Amino acid sequence: MLKKAPKLKSIIKTKSKNNINVRPTSEAMIELLALLFLNSLAEEAKTKAFEEKSATIRAPHVRAISKKMLKKSRG
Repeated sequence: MLKKAPKLKSIIKTKSKNNINVRPTSEAMIELLALLFLNSLAEEAKTKAFEEKSATIRAPHVRAISKKMLKKSRG
């Protein structure tokens, strides 16, 4: 597991079709949004694990929730 959040600026630049300038404040907001998404994903996976009477969050719990969370995050 990573101890530090990855630099999303380079990921955004590689996946974009044209040249995008991302300022440091925008980069910080993007990283915060990603961390909020991961936090909500972990919370939903935790509730799914408790529904299945499991003490730990496993990969099937995250997979089951991820599709629903991605749809919700799109708007």
